[in-house]
Amino acid sequence: MTPFGEKLRQLRAERGILQQDMAAAIEVSPAYLSALEHGRRGAPSAGLIHQICEFFGLIWDDADELKALAKLSRPRLKLNAAGMTPEQTALGNRIVRELRHLDPQTVTAMQQLLDQARPVTLEAHRPRAGKRAKAAGSDQES
Repeated sequence: MTPFGEKLRQLRAERGILQQDMAAAIEVSPAYLSALEHGRRGAPSAGLIHQICEFFGLIWDDADELKALAKLSRPRLKLNAAGMTPEQTALGNRIVRELRHLDPQTVTAMQQLLDQARPVTLEAHRPRAGKRAKAAGSDQES
């Protein structure tokens, strides 16, 4: 399950909404919504995130949180090691290989260590200007 999927499931559970009812309301298949919740689908589009925010009545901080979680919820991890030291490359590859076998306490400790070394900001997860401009152009065509 991804952070976005976990939050989506939590929002549905808090409101007592069935997956099939939500899927019908946001015009996706129940199978797609299930796959999204379980991390078997990629991060949702900005349009779908907007629909979900409207469905739950999320605004401001709650909507921003859901958008940030979506950006952190890519089920296929990529590592571009260009420009990294050999030690950084080795660490990245080791994490990719072993992450699924780590217990939750170890994962939390690793996240805290990384946060101390370099605090995570939303700015770091925003697409580059080229991607934004491309996305804006495709949105206008629709």
